[in-house]
Amino acid sequence: MIAIDALWTFSLMVGLLTLTPGLDTALVLRTAALGHRRRAWGVVLGIQSGTLIWGTLTSLGVTALLTASHLAYEILRWAGAAYLVWMGGRLLRSTWRRSADEAPETPGNRAEVPSGAGSGDSLLGGWRQGLTTNLLNPKMGAFYVAMLPQFLPADTSHLAAGVLLTGIHILLAVLWAGVLIALGHVLRDRLQQPTARRWLDRVTGTVIAAFGVRLALGE
Repeated sequence: MIAIDALWTFSLMVGLLTLTPGLDTALVLRTAALGHRRRAWGVVLGIQSGTLIWGTLTSLGVTALLTASHLAYEILRWAGAAYLVWMGGRLLRSTWRRSADEAPETPGNRAEVPSGAGSGDSLLGGWRQGLTTNLLNPKMGAFYVAMLPQFLPADTSHLAAGVLLTGIHILLAVLWAGVLIALGHVLRDRLQQPTARRWLDRVTGTVIAAFGVRLALGE
């Protein structure tokens, strides 16, 4: 069994990680702020599905092979970087296109939902986006490889203990995501105005692309 002190220490570490603003926060908050609550929850479920996969693979020792293999790690790192830069660039490009094409703002005129990252209120679409973003982030695998084994007791099943610890991480992340989605819902009316929507997408697109560039640079 995992000691209670170890559970509390692990919970504190992943809790602080969850609260730290990052790519996941930007994706969930932006999607919820556009009024796409189902898609926002889809993004959350996709991200946490990826977390469960990383935790399970780490418990089985598979991700240790990934971090030990320089070639495999580099392939995943560049694939993740390319995906994030593409997603951020697509958001940024859609804002400049809307800026040139949109009609003048009127009280009854709401911005149309563009095709692009985070468009549409699809649970499945959000899940795919969240899962892809998480699984193409090799730093998640490296984080679990570095931290999770320290909390796996030698006298019990590593898989069972690893899934339990990963479940704690997922629970905390889902609770925090609920707060972000509620916040996005409160800001929805203001952020759906065309000008505010443009700036929201530009900020989010810049953040996502910046994460991709940092990943490519190995930072």
